[in-house]
Amino acid sequence: MRNGALKGTSPFPKGDTEMYTFKKSLIAFVGTHFKRSSQAPLIALAIVLLACTVSQAAPTLPPGNTVQQWNTIAENTVVGSGAFQAEGFIYMGYVSSAMYDAVVSIETGYEPYSSAIPDASGASADAAVVEAAYRTLVNYFPSQTATLDSFYTQALALIPDGTPKTTGQAVGLAAATNIINLRTGDGRLTPIGVTSSFPTLPPGPGVWRLTPSAFAPPQTPWVGGVRPFILQNADQFLPDPPPSLQSSDWVEAFNQIKTYGEATSSARTSEQTAVAKFWSANVVRQYNWLARDVAEQQDLGLLQTARLTAMVNTIGADALISCFFAKYHYLFWRPVTAIDPTAVTADGFGPVPGYDDANAATVEQLGWRPLLVTPNHPEYPAAHGTITSAMAEVFSSFLGTQRFNLGIHGFDAAGPVGNLNAVHHFEKPNDLRNEIIYARLWAGLHYHSSSVAGVVLGRNVANYDLRHAFQPLN
Repeated sequence: MRNGALKGTSPFPKGDTEMYTFKKSLIAFVGTHFKRSSQAPLIALAIVLLACTVSQAAPTLPPGNTVQQWNTIAENTVVGSGAFQAEGFIYMGYVSSAMYDAVVSIETGYEPYSSAIPDASGASADAAVVEAAYRTLVNYFPSQTATLDSFYTQALALIPDGTPKTTGQAVGLAAATNIINLRTGDGRLTPIGVTSSFPTLPPGPGVWRLTPSAFAPPQTPWVGGVRPFILQNADQFLPDPPPSLQSSDWVEAFNQIKTYGEATSSARTSEQTAVAKFWSANVVRQYNWLARDVAEQQDLGLLQTARLTAMVNTIGADALISCFFAKYHYLFWRPVTAIDPTAVTADGFGPVPGYDDANAATVEQLGWRPLLVTPNHPEYPAAHGTITSAMAEVFSSFLGTQRFNLGIHGFDAAGPVGNLNAVHHFEKPNDLRNEIIYARLWAGLHYHSSSVAGVVLGRNVANYDLRHAFQPLN
């Protein structure tokens, strides 16, 4: 069933019975108490406007089928919580896997992520999705219960009452409970965005330092210790170490990003600058939006939409868990502290000023800054290369083609902060991978070789996960 507005004589949402009763009471109150008053029309108008204002404040369901709706709700809840992008995929993985298990238990045909729910025959898949998503979200985001309750009430009101609905709700509750129990003790830390301790390396050239301008604490090191969703271990596809600081590969990487990644670079074109800024958008939003777009374009039903969003978020989480494990394992320095030894503070990771690389073929540049602000986690391998490469594999596999012709939303520098108004089109998976490699170089954030390492890591993780989950039965 594709959810939409139900026809009827009431101008109010069918499920919003409390608001409907409230408005009827207001109108009756006006009719009884202000009938003979000369100010009655003004007072009545003010009260009705107040009632309409209260109604408009209630959130309305997003567009799409039930999975698309709750994927959007989950995305807004997770990103709105302030979760960092790797952390965000973990939370999205919880919700999307619960929705997938709920639907696949009813419609069958594919392996469940966790386990199938028994006695699901004849249940409403829409009701199961609503219940699974709602119960998972309120478990992890209890502070958002009021908003989630409003969506929940609206969504259930669109589903006819009866045994299929109640059975579907029971299936969804069981699916959410299974995921919550399965992921208990998985290494996730709270509150949102919290830092954590990690093994360090002796201070020296090549070792990561806190970066300007914020010199913020290390971002979510614990992500690398979270139990993966499908992978056996976070280090299953650990990349080889970054290049030696005395190697020709390092010299090439250093000089390339010094030239093209500087904030004021004259070597970087305006088009390249726009590409770099395009990929400053939130990747949780980018790839979940893409999943919903594909579902719309392909006219996917609930099962395939649930399967695609579960693939995007659980495989995305595994890719970034693997990436963060590698980042805090190698602790490689960012370009800003490699190029400008004075771009450090008393952070406990080394002296002030910092180290140079002791390589005569590289020349440091005081005051060098990247085009985009450096994220507060180690450099190698590149997280954007990892997640984007994994997503390229997911969408290619799901669509069954190496020519997937995808349009991805990203940041438009001419628009407001946080927008996703620009769209880049990619015909093939490797077109997408190639752009992200150069985007992070032009942004001044990642050496070319680090983005290549991330691309290889993301593809390896995705290939493994796709072979071991979400497969057709038999």
